[in-house]
Amino acid sequence: MPHSRIAVTGSTGLIGAALVRSLRADGHEVVRLVRRPAATGDEVEWDPKRQYVDVAGLVGCDAVVHLAGAGVGDRRWTEAYKREIRDSRVLGTSAIAEAVASLDTPPRVLLAGSAIGYYGDTGDRAVDESAPPGEGFLPSVCVEWEEAAAPAEEAGVRTVYARTGLVVARQGGAWGRLFPLFRAGLGGRLGNGRQYWSFIALHDHIAAMRHILDTESLAGPVNLTGPSPVTNGQVTAAMGRVLHRPTLFTAPAPALRIALGDFAEDVLGSQRVLPGQLLESGFAFAFPGIDAAIRAALR
Repeated sequence: MPHSRIAVTGSTGLIGAALVRSLRADGHEVVRLVRRPAATGDEVEWDPKRQYVDVAGLVGCDAVVHLAGAGVGDRRWTEAYKREIRDSRVLGTSAIAEAVASLDTPPRVLLAGSAIGYYGDTGDRAVDESAPPGEGFLPSVCVEWEEAAAPAEEAGVRTVYARTGLVVARQGGAWGRLFPLFRAGLGGRLGNGRQYWSFIALHDHIAAMRHILDTESLAGPVNLTGPSPVTNGQVTAAMGRVLHRPTLFTAPAPALRIALGDFAEDVLGSQRVLPGQLLESGFAFAFPGIDAAIRAALR
């Protein structure tokens, strides 16, 4: 895109903060949606629980990127926290989509967050964006999450659902928790280690979102995963190689279920998800392999 005005929710999170830095470095004007009264000219107030967005702050935006939502792995999955996971995504997306649809001149594109949790446990079976939703809590959340963006799509806005995989980054997310353990020599396999992890380097994730914003042909679901999913056992071996640490420890499935509750089933589940739409649209990964992605995170 030429220099544009782009609104971003979730701008303090791992992905949102990196995206804002990338856009501003290229001269784009970024406005950040914040859950308090706007204090600076680059802030717009919103409150997903009240379904409120200061729509005036979105006027003139060429694109809206919606990334906000409660962290899936931040806390044990009690029934109350599962409601928070669902509501933060569905209500937030609904508020943004309604705000976008209400504008006299809406943005050209809404890039709305989603997750590969949509597919559920795929075992050894590789899936792309054509696969149906799986069964369970996260697939049901992802279905509602994406459906909540319908008002923007119905208003003629190109709407993309970014189904994100496991982002390899040192600063946060699942990998942000793994790095300290492996550096201390305490890392190891989770369960039997045969479950597939569909990873993507943070650098590639940001580049893929920029590619989506620029590529008019992309709409609907787009998997933001690397081209070569690997098993948890292969991840463990790669972390040991890159960090030069032993990987002798194993977290047995029963222990994970005690520690994590319902979330353990997703940690132990297998998702072999391929980025069909990205590859078809000509996107090139800078760090397609797991060793390269880990090294990129360390840099």
